[in-house]
Amino acid sequence: MLVVGGGNAGCAAALAAARTGARTMLVERYGFLGGTATAAMVGPWMTFHSGTDRIIGGIAQEIVERLIALGGSPGHIPDSSDYVPTITPFDPEIHKALLFDLMRESNVHLLLHALVVDAVRDARGAVRGATFATVGGMRTVLAGRTIDATADAFVAAAAGCALQQGDERGRVQPASLMFRLSHVDMNAVAAYVREHPEQMRTSLAPEARTADALTAVAGLYDLWQRAQAAGVEVPREVVSFFISPYPDEVTVNMTRVIDIDPLDPDDLTRAEIEARAQAMRLVAFFRDRVPGFAHARIAATATQIGVRESRRIVGEYTLTREDILERRTFDDAIARSAYPIDIHNPSGSGTTTHRLPPGTSYEIPYRCLVPQTVEDLLVAGRCISTTHEALASTRLTPTVMTFGQAAGTAAALSLAAGVTPRNVDVRALRERLIADGVDLRRAAAHV
Repeated sequence: MLVVGGGNAGCAAALAAARTGARTMLVERYGFLGGTATAAMVGPWMTFHSGTDRIIGGIAQEIVERLIALGGSPGHIPDSSDYVPTITPFDPEIHKALLFDLMRESNVHLLLHALVVDAVRDARGAVRGATFATVGGMRTVLAGRTIDATADAFVAAAAGCALQQGDERGRVQPASLMFRLSHVDMNAVAAYVREHPEQMRTSLAPEARTADALTAVAGLYDLWQRAQAAGVEVPREVVSFFISPYPDEVTVNMTRVIDIDPLDPDDLTRAEIEARAQAMRLVAFFRDRVPGFAHARIAATATQIGVRESRRIVGEYTLTREDILERRTFDDAIARSAYPIDIHNPSGSGTTTHRLPPGTSYEIPYRCLVPQTVEDLLVAGRCISTTHEALASTRLTPTVMTFGQAAGTAAALSLAAGVTPRNVDVRALRERLIADGVDLRRAAAHV
């Protein structure tokens, strides 16, 4: 079994495959695992819950519990900005170490610093592994099953899968570089939003806006409008930051690079340069204008810009906006989500949000992980088969970890049964996922 891409989806896929009995290798381009959670430092994770009901379990929840035990996460906490029911802050450095521990415990073989350059196909066109550029030259890894967890569908593209990108005009959501600020006085932040209650999106009463209660801040509208009028050029509409596992540190999600193609190396280079320039403008903004940040320091910037959207496969089923908003169920469901459709404007400021009714969720079918034509390949992560609008909900980390667990389990079961992943016994797959903690309760009637 070969898993390409060591982000959270790929890590969950590798763990699930190995635990289901397949000899598994995970290949990653960086010298560490975690993908957007570590290399792009995208956090906190949103969201494991629908209302008060936790709907994400399995390997994703196992990782959270291990992080809590290591002091690397407070676990699931209420979102004081009211965007989602809960958020899950985590320390990316502890997460990197934990993922190595998990791979060792489950006997997953690792190959790091290896960039995929091609897919290996047999005479029938089925995928038989991939070729990588490494520090020692080109290396080919052969496998009975391959999982593309590269987020950008690099293996699927090389294998000739049908692909889509962006909206009807090919535009993708903007990219953002995350950064963390330390030496923040959250008591001063809390005092400001108590004194200016209209300056924060929250259902917390002003008197309840204590430092401990402020897990996320979205707003500070007047401060931001004055900064923009003074020439701070960042195409975002609100100030947005989240607490970390540490009381004096926050994660800032505000940079935005628009009108890019993340699969064009020149565009991606421009995005990295522009995002870091925006980050420095924002650091100055926080220090100069936001109460509590006068002594703030840059604790870290992400290794790479966070890409919200690039390519998606055309799978056996394509999840749509209507599937999400109408909360459709599927006989072959392998995951649930309650995250809203959250589309960041590809060409400027503003974010369009379509929410599900509180306490509800939708399902994602296994067929979204299966390419239409290419055999012995599955995908996991944001490159599964969806529309542009549906991707705006399915791309979030807790959900893609569940995709990874489903893909790894399905691939291992298909090997054991001697069938292609397309023909895996979905009933057996769902039973195994449920036994391994994946929450598919609302689909139980369809098993």
